[in-house]
Amino acid sequence: MTTRDISIAIGEGTPEWPGDTPFSCNWTWRIARGDSVNVSEISSSPHVGTHADAPLHVRDEWPASHDLPLEPFLGRAFVLGVDPSLPFIEPAQLAALPSGPIERLLLRTGRSIAGGSFPGAWPSLSDAALGLLLSRGLRLLGVDAPSIDPRTSTALDIHKALFGAGAFNIENLDLRAVEDGEYELIAPPLKLLSADAAPLRALLRAI
Repeated sequence: MTTRDISIAIGEGTPEWPGDTPFSCNWTWRIARGDSVNVSEISSSPHVGTHADAPLHVRDEWPASHDLPLEPFLGRAFVLGVDPSLPFIEPAQLAALPSGPIERLLLRTGRSIAGGSFPGAWPSLSDAALGLLLSRGLRLLGVDAPSIDPRTSTALDIHKALFGAGAFNIENLDLRAVEDGEYELIAPPLKLLSADAAPLRALLRAI
């Protein structure tokens, strides 16, 4: 069975949200300097690369990263490409989804950091589209873009509506080589204590 990695590789130069802490790597010990081992030290915002936001990201009283549940990040997921030129994804663009419950949806907007630069804008779900998905049992919304909300949003309404409904998100996926269809998603977040996001390794398997 083929397993496809849909995570963004994290390293120096991986685009971070403008103004956020970029990834950096330094060395505490190096064999080349006479030490017995190589041991590195890394510094980074947890939002660099592929990650799940914790509800704490948008409200102080909501759960932190170590309380992210596993179940939404494991199971059947549908990958759907959308028109990158439109600012909002309306219900009509979701017509290709299968009937019945949609627990996990991964949106390929084509506006990703996977190519090495931070996109200027990307499509996001309209209120009507998000409401439709939540009514169909959405538990996880994944996007290849840096955020499930528009770049210019400070209210982060999609984050708040998703978390308020008991659902979760993944941002900065690499879906460039993934066709529309249903897959098995394996993407548990790291058990990072008391943070506002958690990095994860996102994998897809064909069903």
